[in-house]
Amino acid sequence: LLEEEQQAFLPLPKQAFEARRLVGAKSNSLSLVRFDTNDYSVPTAYAPHQVTAVGNIQEVRLIVNDRVVARHPRDWARENVHYDPRHYLALLERKPGSLDFARPLEDWQLPECFGVLRRRLEGELQSHGRREFIRVLRLLETLEPAELGRAIERALARGALTVDVIRILAQQGREQARLELVVDEEADRAATAVGF
Repeated sequence: LLEEEQQAFLPLPKQAFEARRLVGAKSNSLSLVRFDTNDYSVPTAYAPHQVTAVGNIQEVRLIVNDRVVARHPRDWARENVHYDPRHYLALLERKPGSLDFARPLEDWQLPECFGVLRRRLEGELQSHGRREFIRVLRLLETLEPAELGRAIERALARGALTVDVIRILAQQGREQARLELVVDEEADRAATAVGF
């Protein structure tokens, strides 16, 4: 009987089922999108815009024009606000005086070298130092904090404290990591070929 019924079954879908909820929303002037009684940030370039919020069990993705512009861990509590400080760096560049007071940056934990860099830049360049530090922070839009931290440490050791130098050092770090990965892969292949 089961075999007869299996012939009538529809084929399984090619894609795995994703338990999710899609909601159309609009980001507000604070670059926040409401999803299930919580607010999640998007980059300031997308405020105000129509946003599609896709919430699954673990995360909330915020999409504008078929492009994922933000990801946040899903919060199942109520009335919480979730900021990604990187979403506000472009605005911070226009309003550098808010660096110490911006709520999205309050609990941002960065490596210690960021504080050292900021103190050195502000000590040497005063208000221009703050602006230069914000330009360095903007590199976090494309780099991980640890990756940028290594570049900042190298820049501090050299005494070259400009965003351009730090960008180049970060790029060199990426290239060095890729080169080490290629060398490791080649060594693994050689060891496998020899029989280790």
